[in-house]
Amino acid sequence: MKDRIGLAVYIQSLKQVKQLKRFGHVHYASRRMKYVIVYCDLEQVEDTVAKINKMPFVKCVDRSMRPWIKTEYQGITKEPVKKEDYHMGL
Repeated sequence: MKDRIGLAVYIQSLKQVKQLKRFGHVHYASRRMKYVIVYCDLEQVEDTVAKINKMPFVKCVDRSMRPWIKTEYQGITKEPVKKEDYHMGL
């Protein structure tokens, strides 16, 4: 399985979403915010971003940082030590 990366492509109008399908898999298109999430191969991301930026209807392209963010959270924080600081009222 090839490594893939998500690209957030901000566009001027949603009419051009069909043209972005040739660069990868269109996962989501936001009508209100006018952006499209496109997944493409990690090896070809530089060429793909350059080609998408050259298109006249594209405002900007942002890459997803998810492949480089550490998602294992075990052992990072210490568990709080419970204080037995309660008094029994008898």
